Order: sequence, then C-alpha cells, then structure tokens
Amino acid sequence: MTINPKYIFIISILALFINSCNRNSNKVLEEPKYSNEDMYIKHFAYSLVYNEKNEQADWVAYCLKKEELKKNNKRKGNFRVDTLIITHTANSNDYYKSGYDRGHLAPAADMTWSEQAISESFYYSNISPQNISFNRGIWKKLENKVRELSIKYDCIYICTGPIYKGKISTIGDNKVAVPSHFYKALMIYNDTIHQSIAFIIPNKKNNKPLTDYTISIDSLENVIGLDLYFSLPNSKEKVMENSYNIRYWFY
Repeated sequence: MTINPKYIFIISILALFINSCNRNSNKVLEEPKYSNEDMYIKHFAYSLVYNEKNEQADWVAYCLKKEELKKNNKRKGNFRVDTLIITHTANSNDYYKSGYDRGHLAPAADMTWSEQAISESFYYSNISPQNISFNRGIWKKLENKVRELSIKYDCIYICTGPIYKGKISTIGDNKVAVPSHFYKALMIYNDTIHQSIAFIIPNKKNNKPLTDYTISIDSLENVIGLDLYFSLPNSKEKVMENSYNIRYWFY
C-alpha cells in the first residue's frame, strides 16, 4: 500500500510536537529539569542544554557504566563545532592562544567505549575554557575518581557544568565566557544504594584535596538554579539531595 507523502509529513510534524511537549517525561535520571525554551541537545552518549550567551553548555549529563570502561577506543582530539546547535558554537579560533585549555565537561576518557561517543565528546558544545593547571590537576583528579566509582558501583549518574561568579572575562571573537568555577553532581541509584554528592571547584590551580569541595545536591542547586535528579521519586529525592555520606565516595 502506498501512503500519500502529505500524510507522512503530517504524522512527522505531530510526532515532533508530541516529543516537544514531553521532553522531560522520559525519566532520564541524570538530566536536570529543563524547559521547551532551552536549547536541549541529545547526542549519542550524553545530553546537554546549550547557553548561546556564554557559548558553552549550562550542563552536560550522562550515565557512566562499569562495562563502558572496559573498551578503549583511542582519543582522536578532533575538536569541532556542534552542527546541532543552530545558533553556532565556539570554535578553535576562540581558544587559540587564549591561555586556556579546551576543557571537556563530559570527559573523552569516559567515552572510550564507542568511536561515536568519543568523537562527539570533542564538540565545542561539550567544551569550556579551563585554567591549564585546573584542567590537568584537580579536575583530572575528580574525573579519575568518578571512573573509579563507576567501577565500584557499576553505574554513576553525572551532571557537570560551569559557574560564573564576579566579573566574567571572555575569549575569542565569539566571546566565550570563562567560568569562575565548575560543578559536578554524582548519584548512585540502584537496588541497594541511594546516594548523591556534589563538588564546586574554582577554575584555577589547586592542590587541595577533593574532599574540601564536597557539598550536598541541595546546596549545589541553590548556586546553579537547576533542579537536579528531578526524575527521582519525591521521597527519595528529598532525602538524597539534603545531605551526603562521604564514606560511599572516598572510603
């Protein structure tokens, strides 16, 4: 049976409309709450909301599973614009001789399980200007810790993004905002463990231990203005986000 192309078009439009109206209904645990006005992008291995004003994501979220760290596709370093961002992203010229690293929000090392995943981690929508010592020091230490935790607990739900405090400088012709801090929220949610923790770390050289920067999810939400892990049952969300148990994360 041949279907009239006009009806195919109408069905496609209706599907897009329904999907738009239910964007937060799929219960993706790692994603913060967002609105239809937000520039939400779903890539193969992570999702994000892009902030055109700051030319980087407000948040990047994904779930890191133990089995995903067993494969090892090579890091290719193909930094490039994200063509799904209709307003355009930053580009290599913005970072050239800026004095800042092109810092991943979703680390390339978390994406080695898939050639597509690691390739898409180099989109500029997943990149923020990071102090060189910060990116290669305490931030790298935190990323390594998260990978250790995903092996220990099988799956970690992760949300990462920039924070802007005080006078904000920019780099490049696209005026990419330089964050003053970065945050990372982590959650373990399985049959036996319901735990969460967050970090806010200044975007500068830092030799302090990671435990100096731990806070509750509620405290982080008050700073960034996002509703994290909103897909949890209300009773679980209230308990888990109010405090954290350091022994699950460091001991």
